[in-house]
Amino acid sequence: MTEQERVAGGPLGKMVGKVKQAAGAALGREDLHREGKLQEVQADAEAEAAAKAAEAERREEEAEIEAERAETEAERHEVELEAAEIEAEEEAERRRAEEEREAANRAQAEKAAAERQRLEGEDRAAAKRQQAAAEKGEAKREAAELQREADRAEAAAAAIDPKEED
Repeated sequence: MTEQERVAGGPLGKMVGKVKQAAGAALGREDLHREGKLQEVQADAEAEAAAKAAEAERREEEAEIEAERAETEAERHEVELEAAEIEAEEEAERRRAEEEREAANRAQAEKAAAERQRLEGEDRAAAKRQQAAAEKGEAKREAAELQREADRAEAAAAAIDPKEED
C-alpha cells in the first residue's frame, strides 16, 4: 500500500472513501477510485472489528459477572452449610444437655425413692423391734406370773401334803 493509499477509518473514513470513489469515477482516475474503495473497505473492516471487539468485551464482562455471581452463590451456599452445621451442633448440644438433665432428675428421683424405702424399712424394723420387745416384756411378765402361781400352787400343795418336800 502506498503512502497515498493510507486512509482514515471509521464512519468519516467510509464517507471519504465513497467521495474518492465518485471523484475517481467522475474524473476517470482509477487510482483515486481504487483508493476510495480501499478506504471504504478498510473503514468497514475497522467498524466490524470494533463491533466484534465490543461484543467480545461485553461477553467477557458478562462472563466475569456470571463468574462473580457463581462465586457469590458458592460462598452463600458454603455459609448456609456452615450455619446449618452450627445449628445442628447446637441442637445436638441442647438435646444432650436436656438428656443429661433428665437423667440427673431420674437419678435424683430414684435416689430419693431408695432413701424413702430405706427409711420405711428402718421404721418397720424399729416397729417390729418395739413390738418384739413389748411381746418379750409381756412374755416375761406372764412367765413371772406363772412362776408365782406355780410357787403358790407348790406352797399350797406343800401345805396340804408336807411329805412330798425334798
